[in-house]
Amino acid sequence: MGAERVAVAMSGGVDSSVAAYLLTEQGYDVIGLTMSFGDGKHRSNCCGPDDIEDARRVANHLGVRFYALNYTQPFEAYILNPFVEAYTSGKTPIPCIGCNTFLKFGLLREQALMLGATRIATGHYARVIRQTARLELHTGVDRSKDQSYFLFELTQRQLNETLFPLGNYTKEEVRRIAAQAVLPTAQKPESQEICFVTSGHYSEIVRQRSKEEQGGEFVLTTGEVVGTHNGIAEFTVGQRRRLNLALGSPHYVTAIDPISRRITIGAKRDLENSSFTIERVNWIGVDPMELIDDVTVKIRYKDPGRTGQLVRSDHGRWLVNLQVPATAVTPGQAAVVYRGDRVVGGGWICRPDRAA
Repeated sequence: MGAERVAVAMSGGVDSSVAAYLLTEQGYDVIGLTMSFGDGKHRSNCCGPDDIEDARRVANHLGVRFYALNYTQPFEAYILNPFVEAYTSGKTPIPCIGCNTFLKFGLLREQALMLGATRIATGHYARVIRQTARLELHTGVDRSKDQSYFLFELTQRQLNETLFPLGNYTKEEVRRIAAQAVLPTAQKPESQEICFVTSGHYSEIVRQRSKEEQGGEFVLTTGEVVGTHNGIAEFTVGQRRRLNLALGSPHYVTAIDPISRRITIGAKRDLENSSFTIERVNWIGVDPMELIDDVTVKIRYKDPGRTGQLVRSDHGRWLVNLQVPATAVTPGQAAVVYRGDRVVGGGWICRPDRAA
């Protein structure tokens, strides 16, 4: 029969390199797959030419087959276009989740199966735990590097065909393994921020790819007009910098209206929300009616989370009520629901309501 074949999504970084190394050590028939987004129109700090070459060097070092796949068009369709559309509609996107959902665990997984792999592996710091009748997604043991937040859209089928070799390791241990295995990427620094914003501000990409450059007004929470702006894509809820308004005290973006093109600003207390609505919700192997309370909700990646309650709403949406108000609940961001260290699901923030 031979060893089980596993395809490793290799980004050219140390994490995916160690994931590939660990699987070869465990006796799997490993093949390396890298997504290429380069076509001259845009550059990327992830999966660019240098990263592809680093991934190839690691594969050669490990003696495994390696394939670089041109994903320029899928990257455009599933990442860049939704990114621009979100900002021009007053939302703040998370392209990393889309990359996981549609590219790594979507198209790349399908390609892996076509190449004879039974599963795909990545360098995410997360764990899949098998229970009797279901698979569960859990946080990585290194909570400072945990990436389960970005994986809440995975399905039972995808989890069944996925391995996270780094889930039980800390970042320090991964670096040490890379050095001991003399991997070419052992000392490579981590990529930061949005991978395809390689210089300047993200709004430059939005301006280049949209016709949204119509200005609008800044208004206070009272409705008073206090200034003008050049386009809503420049701003996100919670933003304080780049407002260029002399109001005598710190002000923050509290709401963005894509129809009137008005940006509402207020004091920090105006950013607090104790309830909001999520849509396009995905539950991971659980009946959501069992999760009415006793859950922790994270509204952004580095959010420590707050105890909350879930209430079924209309059109597949859910109302999230927090015991302690959160600051800057932002449309377009993900709200991920945990019970302990288990991810039970999540959805996309769409209608924040100001706390009383």
